[in-house]
Amino acid sequence: MNGSNILVDTNIILYLLGGDKTIIPLLQNKKIFISFITELELLSFKKLSENEEKIIKSFLMECTIFDINPEIKKSAIYLRRKYSIKLPDAIIIATALYIDTSLISADIEFNKVKEADLIIYKK
Repeated sequence: MNGSNILVDTNIILYLLGGDKTIIPLLQNKKIFISFITELELLSFKKLSENEEKIIKSFLMECTIFDINPEIKKSAIYLRRKYSIKLPDAIIIATALYIDTSLISADIEFNKVKEADLIIYKK
């Protein structure tokens, strides 16, 4: 795994943008990657204000966003079948595996996935 890169789950970004400063050291000096799923989750919240959308879009401009591809699809299918995890979670984890980097999330369900290099954030 590449120590200078990290794939960030949606919940971590929400905590960070919500003011949780304890996340900053975990992301400092890292190239931040996200799945397109995270982008969709962040921007599709029904009650998102214009200012919140602006902040999210500004943050996303600092990230590398990975779209789905045949390898991520194949891995997501495998993970979903093996671990019975939600499809968006399977895609996010498969993306981390595809780019061979650690994934930070507050979702303890991700611990089931033994193939992934996980950093579970406890708020």
